Amino acid sequence: MREQQEASEDAVMTRIGQAVILLHAGDREEARNRLGEIWSEIGEEGDGLHRCTLAHYLADAQDDPGDELAWDLRALTAAEGLADRPREAVRAFYPQLHLSLAADYVKLRRPEAARVHLARARAATGGLSDDGYGNGVRAAIARLERRLATEPGQGPRPFPEQSP
Repeated sequence: MREQQEASEDAVMTRIGQAVILLHAGDREEARNRLGEIWSEIGEEGDGLHRCTLAHYLADAQDDPGDELAWDLRALTAAEGLADRPREAVRAFYPQLHLSLAADYVKLRRPEAARVHLARARAATGGLSDDGYGNGVRAAIARLERRLATEPGQGPRPFPEQSP
């Protein structure tokens, strides 16, 4: 029985991965449709890792920044519910999830909210490995920090964790 459950969970992640390939290839609509179908199947009460992963990629597949923010918030909520997972694995999610939220708030012209999530992303980088993924997330955080620090009409501004 447990083997069947694990196989079915692997099948869900495989389907998510297939949709993500479409997303990265530029077929946002088909990726959004496939990811949406999976979300409908597992629902709000489905496996937290599946919900976190799905919501994260569904956010990337959205055309409207408000919709993207809503999905990224769902991803963060799902990650916060992963108490049954190994702590190290879950900690690695937070920098990217907060970075995504910061980018959403930039698109929505809410720089203060973006700064809050960017500071949370930076604070969570201790959970990242020193590998291509971790280095890429750290570099993306630094790029968005620079962008927000020199926002037109705002002048350089400190981030919440920095002293004024």
